[in-house]
Amino acid sequence: MPWDVTVELENRPGTIADMGEAAAAAGVNLSGVCGFPCEGVGVLHVLVDDPEGAANAFESAGLTVRGQREVLVVSVENEPGALGSLARRFADVGVNVDLLYVAADHRLVLGVDDLEAGRALV
Repeated sequence: MPWDVTVELENRPGTIADMGEAAAAAGVNLSGVCGFPCEGVGVLHVLVDDPEGAANAFESAGLTVRGQREVLVVSVENEPGALGSLARRFADVGVNVDLLYVAADHRLVLGVDDLEAGRALV
C-alpha cells in the first residue's frame, strides 16, 4: 500500500540529505517526494510503502513526523489534459483531492477525503 509521510524539516542546508540518509539506512525507499517552505520550516511529503519504518527512521534522525496517511497512486500519461481529466472524475462524484504530487514513472500521488470512493475511480 502506498503511504504519504509528512515530515517537518528545519529550513536550512542539509536537512533533506539527513532525511534521505535516514531512509536509506533503514532500507526505506522514497518513491516520490514533494517539498515546500511553510511558516519558517520545510514540509516534505514522502511516498513510501513502509510508513512505520519511514517514521521511525526520520524520528531517530531528529526529524519531526507530522503525520502519515494512505494515498492513491495513479499512472498518468504525460500529455495535455491528463490531470484535468483525472481530477474531473473525482470532482464529479464529490471526492476532494487535498494532496497532489508527482512520483517517479509518470505517477500522481493523490490524498483524498474518501479513500474507498477514490479507489473505485482509479
